[in-house]
Amino acid sequence: MEAATQFPGSAGTLGRHLARRLVEIGVRDVFSVPGDFNLTLLDHLIADPDLNLVGCCNELNAGYAADGYARSKGVGACVVTFTVGGLSVINAIAGAYSENLPVVCIVGGPNSNDYGTNRILHHTIGLPDFSQELRCFQTITCFQAVVNNLEDAHEQIDTAISTALKESKPVYISISCNLPGIPHPTFSRDPVPFFLAPKVSNQQGLEAAVEATAEFLNKAVKPVIVGGPKLRFAKAQKAFLEFANASGYPIACMPSGKGLVPEHHPHFIGTYWGAVSTSFCGEIVESADAYVFIGPIFNDYSSVGYSLLIKKEKAVIVQPNRVTIGNGPSLGWVFMADFLTELSKKVKKNGAALENYRRIYVPPGIPLKREKDEPLRVNVLFKHIQEMLSGDTAVIAETGDSWFNCQKLHLPENCGYEFQMQYGSIGWSVGATLGYAQAAKDKRVIACIGDGSFQVTAQDISTMIRSGQRSIIFLINNGGYTIEVEIHDGPYNVIKNWDYTRFVEAIHNGEGKCWTAKVRTEEDLTEAIATATGAQKDSLCFIEVFAHKDDTSKELLEWGSRVAAANSRPPNPQ
Repeated sequence: MEAATQFPGSAGTLGRHLARRLVEIGVRDVFSVPGDFNLTLLDHLIADPDLNLVGCCNELNAGYAADGYARSKGVGACVVTFTVGGLSVINAIAGAYSENLPVVCIVGGPNSNDYGTNRILHHTIGLPDFSQELRCFQTITCFQAVVNNLEDAHEQIDTAISTALKESKPVYISISCNLPGIPHPTFSRDPVPFFLAPKVSNQQGLEAAVEATAEFLNKAVKPVIVGGPKLRFAKAQKAFLEFANASGYPIACMPSGKGLVPEHHPHFIGTYWGAVSTSFCGEIVESADAYVFIGPIFNDYSSVGYSLLIKKEKAVIVQPNRVTIGNGPSLGWVFMADFLTELSKKVKKNGAALENYRRIYVPPGIPLKREKDEPLRVNVLFKHIQEMLSGDTAVIAETGDSWFNCQKLHLPENCGYEFQMQYGSIGWSVGATLGYAQAAKDKRVIACIGDGSFQVTAQDISTMIRSGQRSIIFLINNGGYTIEVEIHDGPYNVIKNWDYTRFVEAIHNGEGKCWTAKVRTEEDLTEAIATATGAQKDSLCFIEVFAHKDDTSKELLEWGSRVAAANSRPPNPQ
C-alpha cells in the first residue's frame, strides 16, 4: 500500500481521493475542458502520477472520448465545468448511456456556501436555482452525486463510481469548487479497492430456463445463433463461445453486435440485418425453425424499418438478466453468462443450418476491374481497408454510410470494432477515436468518417496530434450527409466543401507528427496506405478520399428506403 503522504499538502483531500479512486478502477486518462469551477480539482488530478489529463477542444468531444476510452478500458472519465460545460457534454453522456458504457462525468460545481442562498451565479441561466444541470443529467445517468459537504463526500463519490461499474451506465458527480483541496479524516487513507459482488442467477430460474430452452432447441431441425450488442454489458463473450462450440449452430451477429462475436470462428456466417444482411446469412436465419438471439436490441434501424421476418414463437431471446422462450415462459434473474454455460451442457450438436449455408454459399464478387486513373469507388476503398486489418488494429465506424461499408469488413481475431448504432450521433467517431486510441495503445486505430460527420467535431484532431496518437483516419469526401440523402433528400443534405487535408495541416502547425494525403484513384490509395503503414507508421495519418456523392453501399440504398417508409407512416386513425 503506498503512503498517503506522497503528495505534500494534498494528502487526505477530496481531490486526491477522487484521483486515487479513478486510478484504482483502471482509468489512466481523464478527458477535460477547464473552467473556473473545476480548476482546483484539475490540479489534484494532475498531481497524481498515474493520471494523465487530456485537454480537449470542447466538452462534446471530451464526452465522446470518454465513451471511446470506456469501450477499450471498461470505464472512462471526463471533467467539465458547471452548466455551460455540463450541458455541452450531455449529448455524449446520453450516447454512452444508450451503449451501456460506464463513464464517470465529473463537473466542477459552485462554492458550497452558495447552495441554499438566493444568489445568481455566472454559468447559469440567471436564476438562483443551481439544480438545472442535475435535473438534465437525471434522465441519462444511473446515479447523481452533488458533493457540497465534506462529511458525506467520500460516501457520495464511492457510491457514484461503484454504481457506474455495477450498472454499466454513466454517472454524474458535481463537486463544489472550494472542496477539492481541504483535508478531511474520511480521506486519510488510500481508497480500498471496490468489491463488487458478482450477480448470481436464481438457481431454480436458471435450471428452468436451461431445461425449457434445451427442449425447445433440441426439437428444432435447423437452429441458428444471433449475437447482439448487450453481450458486452453482460460480459458473456466467453460463454457465448462455449455455447456456439457445444451447439454447432451457425453464428450470425446483429449489426450493433459486430466486434463482440468472433468472426474468425468456423461457424460464423455474417451480419443478420434483415433485408440488408450479409448474402446468404439473412436467408439462413429467417428460414431457421429456431433462433437464439443473445443480447439483442430491436429498434427501427436494426430491424430495417420494422421489416425483419422473425417470428416470436421460434425465438429464444437471451437478455443480460432474463430469458424468454418462444411464446412460452419468461424467466428473470437468470444471467446471460450463467445461462449460456449451463445450456452448453444440455444442447445437442446440430450442424444442419451450417451445412445448408455451406451448400448455398457463393463467395462475394470482387469489384470490377478499373480503367487507369478512374475515380476511386467506395467498394475498392474498403477492399484495401480490409487488407489493412489484423489483431493489432481496431476499426471505428462513424454514423452514416461507414456503418454499412464497415459492416462488410471481416474482422481478424482480436481486431477491435466500435460504432454507435443505438444513439447514432453524427460526429461521435472523432472523439471516440481520440479516446479509444488513448486507451488501446497497442492497437492502431483505423477510423472511417464521412465529411458531414467530420465537420461536427473536427477540431479534436488537434488533441490526437498533441497526444502523439498514430491513428489512420479515412475522411470520405462525398459532398454531404449521404445517409440522410438516402432516407429523405433535400438541399440541407449538401454541405460546404472544405479542403480537409489543409484544415488538418493548419491544426498540425508543425507541432507533433501528422501526415496527410488526398486520394482520387486506386493508385493514390495504395501509395497512401503504403506510406501510412510504412514511413509514417508513428504519425497521425489523415487520408482524404474523394468519392462520388451517389457512390454508396447497396445496403444503404435498401435500408434508407425502408427506414424512410417507417418514418413516413401516416397517423393511425383516431
